[in-house]
Amino acid sequence: MNPLKQLAGQTAVYGLGTIVPRFLNYLLVPLYTHGLLNEYEYGIVTELQAYIAFFFVILLGGMETSFFRHAEKEGDVKKVFSTSFISSLFFSCIFVLLVVLLIGPISDFLKYPKHQDYIIYAAIIVAIDSFTAIQFAYLRQQNRPLRFSAIRIISVVINIALNIYFIWFCGYVYKTNPDSPFLFFYNPEFKVGYVFISALISSGITLLLLSPQLIKIKIKLDLPLLKRILVYAFPLLIVAVAGMINEVSDKIVFKYLVRVPAGFVDKDAYVMQQLGIYGANFKLAVLMTLFIQMFRYAAEPFFFSHAKKSDATQIYADVLKYFVIFGLVIFLVVLLYLDVFKYFIGKDYWDGLFIIPVVLMANLFLGIFFNLSFWYKLNDLTRYGAYIAVIGSVITILLNILLVPKFSYSGAAWGRLIAYAVMLWLSYYWGKKYYPVNYEWKKIFFYSIFALAIYAFSLIIPVPNLILKLGINSLLLAGFLFTVFYYEGRFLFSKAK
Repeated sequence: MNPLKQLAGQTAVYGLGTIVPRFLNYLLVPLYTHGLLNEYEYGIVTELQAYIAFFFVILLGGMETSFFRHAEKEGDVKKVFSTSFISSLFFSCIFVLLVVLLIGPISDFLKYPKHQDYIIYAAIIVAIDSFTAIQFAYLRQQNRPLRFSAIRIISVVINIALNIYFIWFCGYVYKTNPDSPFLFFYNPEFKVGYVFISALISSGITLLLLSPQLIKIKIKLDLPLLKRILVYAFPLLIVAVAGMINEVSDKIVFKYLVRVPAGFVDKDAYVMQQLGIYGANFKLAVLMTLFIQMFRYAAEPFFFSHAKKSDATQIYADVLKYFVIFGLVIFLVVLLYLDVFKYFIGKDYWDGLFIIPVVLMANLFLGIFFNLSFWYKLNDLTRYGAYIAVIGSVITILLNILLVPKFSYSGAAWGRLIAYAVMLWLSYYWGKKYYPVNYEWKKIFFYSIFALAIYAFSLIIPVPNLILKLGINSLLLAGFLFTVFYYEGRFLFSKAK
């Protein structure tokens, strides 16, 4: 099969397990932001979800990529999986134990002394998700995308159903009939807690659904193999942690940096409201985020499997070009129809809509960086990934310190964009030396500038009503698609043969 068609097919199938579940999860955003959670409560959810994402990558520790690499090198996939599985289980248990033992100082530091239960729920979610990630990696390595996708979707559907039940249904019953016997367990002041209880239950069910595959594998720890796995994974851990600093540090440090305007009595409430607005608008970049996540799941094993082919560099160049093209289409779709997409969140959150173009472009840069980063994985030079990620995280933190106090969440968004741009350039610069690829930069720059010009033109056109505006924007989008097809159509059809 043509490698581009193969990657596209795998991306589509893995999309069932990544884009569909994450899209379903994003449906919780309108549930939360259209009145069921206020900006302050959604700010808490945004912050704790950022911590969950951050500690998830710490516990995972680069083990996914290391598993793929050693499954290829060792030949005995089950032995590699068994050793990775035991390691992941051990570190997950230690993490939960430490959080429980240190819950007092942790809750004081996070300024949640009255909600230690939120933190414990979040810690258990992190532990289970990192533990099951290795099992999902095994499904990917075994080319079982349908089982992978089915379990993911079931887990997310359960999470959504529980959120609807606890936050919407029980809330409605409480308002209409507070003495209902169905509410013997319900606490209306615990709405944020139910968000994390729902996630915890769905993570536990995911663990149960994955457990049958363990029956066919002899669970045994190979210490020499574990050492090799951890040595390879350690630089990737630094990469992942630094990358997650770029991804979520703005939401973690926001409340410690933002300046509260004079006149606000409850400063903590203002800060969390602003964080809630930022978090909600950040979710409007959902299409770009889902596309990148879906691509990454399929691309990692794809790049490794094609590394030894004679035309590998040409394949990688083609992949980057079409990744950027598709990313630019998503960029235009979201921005040209933002007057429709904005109803995804409640009107109380619309003050932050102006950051959407910045967030979309930052996410696209992240996806390009991911494409450019495989040279150090293929050459076992993962330390360079660590260098790049650490530099990016330092830039992110410094820009947050400089920009957030003055520009609030707008500064956080621009800090993210600049950090990803620097990381992208560094990866390309070092990659030219160790794994040169003849990327079609002229075309990539042309399409990028053309897309930005289309968006800018859509902003300056005076349009009297929404229907006409959407019609004109549709023509602009069609113009971009026609241009891409004009230049790439013949190439695509020749590749498809």
